Amino acid sequence: MLTFVVRLLKTQTMSIAKKDYKRITTKSLIDMKVNGEKISMLTAYDYTMAKIVDAAGVDVILVGDSASNVMAGHETTLPITLDQMIYHASGVVRACERALVVVDLPFGTYQSDPKEALRSSIRIMKESGGHAVKLEGGSEIKDSIKKILNAGIPVMGHLGLTPQSIYKFGTYTVRAKEEAEAEKLIEDAKLLERIGCFALVLEKIPAKLAQKVAESISIPVIGIGAGNGVDGQVLVLHDMIGMTHEFSPRFLRRYMNLYEDMTKAIGNYVSDVKSVDFPNENEQY
Repeated sequence: MLTFVVRLLKTQTMSIAKKDYKRITTKSLIDMKVNGEKISMLTAYDYTMAKIVDAAGVDVILVGDSASNVMAGHETTLPITLDQMIYHASGVVRACERALVVVDLPFGTYQSDPKEALRSSIRIMKESGGHAVKLEGGSEIKDSIKKILNAGIPVMGHLGLTPQSIYKFGTYTVRAKEEAEAEKLIEDAKLLERIGCFALVLEKIPAKLAQKVAESISIPVIGIGAGNGVDGQVLVLHDMIGMTHEFSPRFLRRYMNLYEDMTKAIGNYVSDVKSVDFPNENEQY
């Protein structure tokens, strides 16, 4: 089954590739935007899954704070700690030979103090080996971003729906539908480019607005629920391959139904153990 997953991911991500990048860097992503080549990005949180995603040719692997939901079962991304993010990122980095590995800075590690933001980023880079960090927010956190960039650490921005601010928003609905919020988002995107971010994620905003942002800045814009007018796409791996089944937003395309396949396989295993069909004579010493 794992071989099938690799083949499927490779088909989806490499069929339109215009250049064979042996190793993806922040410069590679900018080159892709210039050349009109779309950027593929998926999450991963452990060595085994990252090995598959990297082998399939995905350009960027995000060690997202969505690990709080997917791996730990929390309702939001807020509870995950810096130590836990470093643990997840370490396994992913060891698995990757080609992909650029971006690691989320978790809630509470950068919002209030630029010095704390730098300390958190340095820990991620030194202890996990990650290639870049990602922060949610615009002008409100510009001082933290500048501090990190001044230390030579690449930063990916994140605007639109920012899950770490879910209690501020009160809902996971589409952001920036109103003119004032849309204008601020555009201003923040230009600010993030100006201060040195190498790329930007736009989450759950109107497609026309996302395309406008992508056309107005020179750094790559990667969308999730932001239409196809941006420079690349990102999804949570477990959603995309159907390991999760409760979460079904409009922007999610499921390429497999692993939840159904795995529960069936495990059920067959249980049945074989109960009936003493497993192990048979060829499966023992």
